[in-house]
Amino acid sequence: MDTLKFLDILGFAVGLVYLYLEYKANIWLWLASIVMPAIDMVLYFKAGLYADFGMAVYYCLTSVYGVAIWKLGRKDDKHGAGDMPITHLKKSYILPVAACTMIIWLAIWWFLANYTNSTVPVSDAFTTALSIVALWALAHKYVEQWLLWLVVDAISFALYIHKGIPFKACIYGIYTVFAIFGYLKWLKMMKEQTA
Repeated sequence: MDTLKFLDILGFAVGLVYLYLEYKANIWLWLASIVMPAIDMVLYFKAGLYADFGMAVYYCLTSVYGVAIWKLGRKDDKHGAGDMPITHLKKSYILPVAACTMIIWLAIWWFLANYTNSTVPVSDAFTTALSIVALWALAHKYVEQWLLWLVVDAISFALYIHKGIPFKACIYGIYTVFAIFGYLKWLKMMKEQTA
């Protein structure tokens, strides 16, 4: 088995663990989000997905931020010290978040088109930009992070099929379906925590 296939399968396995932990809003998802991107860095670099490679580096760094926010974030007697509740993204954040996403997308797209041999700079840059924002939303436990991941996952599924990394494509197909269930689960958990 070649290295690319092995990394693809290993990343798939860790990705399933990550998905389960995220679905449950379990803080251990951040450990899986360090291991999985470390695997993905090598996979993406070998597949020529340079923006995704950069995204994997970002995932590793943001995982430290995520666990700190979840553990040390809002402290509330209803939820126990250090347990951050699930909330909605504030309406006042929508326009700034959309603008940031657009700026990041265009910057990454420009970089990929001008400084790499990427064959998919538009889609690679878009999924990377939206992933940056979705991971920020996850770190803050905004339920809408699932909707952002739904878009990222569906596009990534098609992109990875196109790039010939089938296990990574498969995990993103599963992620696409679970983003719907995750969104509904987090809505339910959010209602329960306020009851």
